[in-house]
Amino acid sequence: MIAHLKGTLLSKATDSVIIDVNGLGYEVFVPLSTFYTLPDEQGHEISLHIHTHVREDALLLYGFKTILEKRIFRLLISVSGIGPKLGMNILSGIGPDALLTAIAQGDVARLQSIPGVGKKTAERIALELKDKAKLIRPDSADMPPTKIASHEERLIKDDAISALVNLGYTLKAAEKAVEKALTGPGDKTLEFVITEALRVLV
Repeated sequence: MIAHLKGTLLSKATDSVIIDVNGLGYEVFVPLSTFYTLPDEQGHEISLHIHTHVREDALLLYGFKTILEKRIFRLLISVSGIGPKLGMNILSGIGPDALLTAIAQGDVARLQSIPGVGKKTAERIALELKDKAKLIRPDSADMPPTKIASHEERLIKDDAISALVNLGYTLKAAEKAVEKALTGPGDKTLEFVITEALRVLV
């Protein structure tokens, strides 16, 4: 099984990358949380933690920037009815930290707000993974329930985080700054959120 890849970025799309490792090109599917951390231009060296999924007709690779993302993905696909494709969609739709908190709190409403996740799936995730998520993030029980954002708010948040990462900030720092900008007063346009987040980061 392939557990890790380090090589040269050949191409990049929102759902996958191709990595050249000693002349071999590996196609690796990635969540948005990992996509935002990757360089924009090809030729840069990257490294990803890999989950290898073996089917009768294919061997598929799923890549993650952090071990946390990989652990959450593996938790998701352990739930009945959730395959790798839906697992990646869930991880892309909310972000690893917020997702782990929602699972640990059993927040079905927050989970159901993720595109592609229905009520029954959200309930299964909360029921089957709540205790496991708490082991990964024991402080989640003391955190306030996550706010359910509209589709437009999620797009603005994702675009703002992407812009900050492209400016050189880490994904973690960008996520925290954008969250703070979104919870403060003011009109939540993309330009406003980026400006306020930059104030936090300065």
